[in-house]
Formats: sequence, C-alpha cells, structure tokens
Amino acid sequence: MSEPTKAILALGSNLGERNDTLSTAVADLVDRPEVRLLGVSPVVQTKAVGGPAGQPDFLNMVIAVETTLGPYELLQHCHDVEQKHHRVREVRWGPRTLDVDIITYGGLRSDDPELILPHPRAAERAFVLYPWAQLDPAAQLNGESVAELAVRAEDFPGLRPFDGFDGDGAANGSGKAGAEAGSITRAEPA
Repeated sequence: MSEPTKAILALGSNLGERNDTLSTAVADLVDRPEVRLLGVSPVVQTKAVGGPAGQPDFLNMVIAVETTLGPYELLQHCHDVEQKHHRVREVRWGPRTLDVDIITYGGLRSDDPELILPHPRAAERAFVLYPWAQLDPAAQLNGESVAELAVRAEDFPGLRPFDGFDGDGAANGSGKAGAEAGSITRAEPA
C-alpha cells in the first residue's frame, strides 16, 4: 500500500438538483477506503466560464482528500463518480450534472494530456480558488497564495455564496457578491 497523498478536488454542477448532486458526489468520492475526506469548502454560485452562452449558473466547491490511489486511479475514480451522476461530455465546457477535477495531487507535476497537474486553468478560476482559500487560507498554487490568485481572477466579481436553496436547479442564489462575501477581498487600485 502506498503512502497517502493529499489531493485537492474541485466539484461543479449546473444541471438538476445541483446542491444535492454536490453533496452526494462528495460522499461518493470518499466512499472508497483509499480516499479519506480532510475538508470541505463552502459552496459558491457562479456564471459559467467559457462554453456555450445561456447556461444555468454553476454551484462549485472544493474538497481536500488524502488518498492511497495513484493519480490516474484517482482520475478514473472521479470519472466514475461523474458517470454515476449522469455526466454527459457533448460540448466542451457545456452544461453538466457534475464535473470533478483534480486540481493538485501532492506536489506532482504532470504534462500528460490525460492528467495535467496542477490543473492547467485552476490559477485563473475564482470558482476553484475562492472556495479553496475558504477551506485553507494558507493554500498555495504554483508558489502563489490561492487567496491572492482568487481576487485577481476574471470571474471573481460574479462569484457569490450559495444561499442553500436549490429547488429547481435555477439560479437561486441571493448572497452578496464574492468581493464582499468573506475574508478575501479585491484590493482597490490606488
């Protein structure tokens, strides 16, 4: 059995009962004995970044796990959980019931097209960075503060805490904008 490795996983959903999907997906991800949950971020609501126009808002969160699965085994496990939640891959960055990405796997760096680590766009995505910074304020990505990267990301102004109601899968959040929501704020230009 290999030594446990800490991994950061990002989860997102913009179809169906988004909040229920995320909750169930977390349970599914840590249902294997080789994966232990270390922490769960708050859920945030965001507009879709990239992909077709007019998509429903996403709910996003980050979890920290410790795993004895290798990186490709963990990737397959993430894909299996997506399939369990009826993930369909028709359009790049299109609407989806569940998206699970490996953001980091220990300190591993990989340029393999099947699994690029750290995740190639994570440093530009507030919907990953902001929840991650809420989970672990001291987190670093590529030697930079995750919190600082979050406030510089283009999608940061549209991010908001999820209010917990997700009755029809529509954009139901009514929280304050992300810039006002928590301990991470965008510095005003001088």
